[in-house]
Amino acid sequence: MASNEQKMSRVQLTAMVVGSMVGAGIFSLPRTFAGATGPLGAVIAWLIAGTGMYMLARVFQALAERKPDLDAGVFAYAKAGFGDYPGFLSAFGYWIGSCIGNVSYWVLIKSTLGAFFPIFGEGNTVIAIVVASAGIWLFHFMILKGVQQAAFINTVVTCAKVIPILVFIVILAFAFRMELFSANLYGGDLTGNIFEQVRATMLVTVFVFIGIEGASVYSRYARERSDVGRATIMGFIGVTALMVLVTMLPYAVLQRADIAGMRQPSMAAVLEAVVGPWGAVFVSLGLIVSVLGAYLAWSLICAEVLFTAAKTEDMPAVFARENANKVPANALWLTNAIVQLLVISTYWSADAFALMLNLTSAMSLIPYLFVAAYGYLLSRRGESYQVRPQERRRDLFIAAVACAYTVFMIYAGGLKFILLSAILYAPGTLLYIWARREQGKQVFRPLDWAVFLIAVLGAIVGIYGLASGRITI
Repeated sequence: MASNEQKMSRVQLTAMVVGSMVGAGIFSLPRTFAGATGPLGAVIAWLIAGTGMYMLARVFQALAERKPDLDAGVFAYAKAGFGDYPGFLSAFGYWIGSCIGNVSYWVLIKSTLGAFFPIFGEGNTVIAIVVASAGIWLFHFMILKGVQQAAFINTVVTCAKVIPILVFIVILAFAFRMELFSANLYGGDLTGNIFEQVRATMLVTVFVFIGIEGASVYSRYARERSDVGRATIMGFIGVTALMVLVTMLPYAVLQRADIAGMRQPSMAAVLEAVVGPWGAVFVSLGLIVSVLGAYLAWSLICAEVLFTAAKTEDMPAVFARENANKVPANALWLTNAIVQLLVISTYWSADAFALMLNLTSAMSLIPYLFVAAYGYLLSRRGESYQVRPQERRRDLFIAAVACAYTVFMIYAGGLKFILLSAILYAPGTLLYIWARREQGKQVFRPLDWAVFLIAVLGAIVGIYGLASGRITI
């Protein structure tokens, strides 16, 4: 258990949620949505995503209060509800998905700089990769100096990076033109019905909501357990309002097709079209601060998940070691080694940012589904409802909606990202085998074998698809 000096206040926990959620995704929303749908489809997409993620946030809140002994909740809930191997898969999926998300931050930073310095291109040139690599290890050694110090920096950065987003919203609100908004309403010349348009935005909405569990992951540092749930809901409501406004307002100042043709970060291009070149510079500076802050928050979360999984014997014990500053150093080393390899791999990607965004979302959905399912099982059985039993029916409904939402998101993402996820899950199981043999335990139960074989089969199909060109990255 962390010492008193390491405890986080509700403000710091809320900052972890906001800092985790407000990163690369929000600055890419105008083009991403405009390329898929108009304002009507965007409203429907946010209603689905907002409702589903709100229900998931409420599940996190309920579990934080009713299962206070389960720290680093994302994977701990999967293990408690479904067994050791599903718990490992949840921990591994969440961890590797977070590593991929960290890569997207570096790609977007370099793409942003590419608008001013062509040598950075779309964020995956050799120079961009070299500069990103330097940044990875600079952050690495800063975090090694202490979690509390990094959490304080995250709180300050979170406050600073929201300012450009608020300025963007205010300026576009004053520039609002109803005739343009109406003309864009149904997506103009977009093909496909409204369902197809909405489906095309689903993985993006998952990506921008990732981080909603930031306070839950760091629950062992909370001064008061109730602060975890409150920080989750407060962060969710605030960030959701920002994301909806950033998505909708550009439709009222520019044609949908023009927004769809902008380079990322499209928020900078939109503001430049409204107020001139200073708008692009202003938002670009805000993006760099925002993304670096989000990268810091996610570096902390990645290491914390791997560390806690090792402490509970779901990962090899080597990752449970801390340095003199109480930082899970080995977990951090492995995390940043993976991020480094993935950054190098972006050199061969046609659209590195979109790939990392969608794959991060796909990897995160399995852990989210386990959380929602555990919340459903808990309320259905009545476990822990000796206190406030009147909340059981409400929690059952909330968890059921959260389950339905995550299943729909997996479907909306499509087969491509399921297979790409399997390519990561199957070999990742080697860490589980290592941990089980280290403890002298049986590796798989019969049902675990079935899950593992499905993952291996998916990985084989996915690798064949990449080799044959049927799956492109």
